[in-house]
Amino acid sequence: MKTIFSYALIFLLGTTTVFAQELALVRDNDLFGYINKTGEYAIQPQFEKADSFSGKMAAAMKDKKWGFINTSGEWVIQPEYDRVKEFNSGYALVMQNDQWKYINSKGETLDTPAREKYYDFDNGVAIIREGEKIGLMDTSGKAILEPKYDEIKGFNNGHAKFKNGETWGLLNTKGEVVVPADYNEIGDFSKNGIWARKGESFGVLINGTFTPINGVDKIWDFTNDSPLTYAESNKKIGFINGKGEWVIQPAYDKARAFNAGLAPVNENKKWGYINEKGEKVVNPMYADAEIFSENGLAPVKEKKLWGFVDKTGKLVIPMEYDISSGLFQSGTKKGFQDGLARVKKDKQWGFIDNTGKVLGKWHQNAEVFVDTSK
Repeated sequence: MKTIFSYALIFLLGTTTVFAQELALVRDNDLFGYINKTGEYAIQPQFEKADSFSGKMAAAMKDKKWGFINTSGEWVIQPEYDRVKEFNSGYALVMQNDQWKYINSKGETLDTPAREKYYDFDNGVAIIREGEKIGLMDTSGKAILEPKYDEIKGFNNGHAKFKNGETWGLLNTKGEVVVPADYNEIGDFSKNGIWARKGESFGVLINGTFTPINGVDKIWDFTNDSPLTYAESNKKIGFINGKGEWVIQPAYDKARAFNAGLAPVNENKKWGYINEKGEKVVNPMYADAEIFSENGLAPVKEKKLWGFVDKTGKLVIPMEYDISSGLFQSGTKKGFQDGLARVKKDKQWGFIDNTGKVLGKWHQNAEVFVDTSK
């Protein structure tokens, strides 16, 4: 029995490895295709236009019409649409004959009441509008929140900002109010804290109660990567915790978020790094600096080019690249993701590993890798 179980486990692991495929959209010779993490083409460049995968499907264009392909490059939904959005929560918005509608992965239309405007699904819900008011519907096409609010932002960590009149609160994906709309501004939801502004006072929410912080002029969003976020007081930046306490006193001109235990800070027009105790780990010496990735490397800039340093400040990849978050994937972190960094050199885009070795070859353009097994 143990032997049979062992074989079954090996088979399961092998199967998981096969299907846990990550692909990156690339453009070569003015055509779009996809590479895998060996740098080889998983789908040869052949499309007039294409988007990154969203789960197991990606939008692609043929003969000026959009459809959807699978990870083998086969058409799952034939190219017959004038415009499309990416799949999210099992549905994608598509336009045909000047009409928008939702389709599932089989190309079947989701039955929804007629709407003035259609919005992408996000975390299993989509915005619905009636006149000047908006609500939410689920993937069955039924309203879970009748239109009653003035605005609902995108979901982060299962929560979205909503506006009722002139003030803001937070909703969950069931349309339930988590934080009442009592605030002039409110931050994204995070397990590490939520900031808000009430009148002229900035503060944090502790067990749903607003706690102002004296002298604060601005607070940036908490993330799930650190118990600290940065805040401004008297034109200087420091770091507070979810209780609204100053953990690192405001002493810097600029700052970015903590990740992997370090944060970029700017002092006298130069960037360096501090730890969560406020100790300088890398002295300010760079023209620019981004957050650390989980592999312990961060992008730093001198003049116009970027390289990468480790947590001791040692330059481990020379400054000879340009970096960006990608053309089609806004909000993507710069630097390394899952062991690879998207970089540009000599007007060509590609990926390097943590030793600076180039993955495969350079491309006209390359977007970040996406897990297609989800």
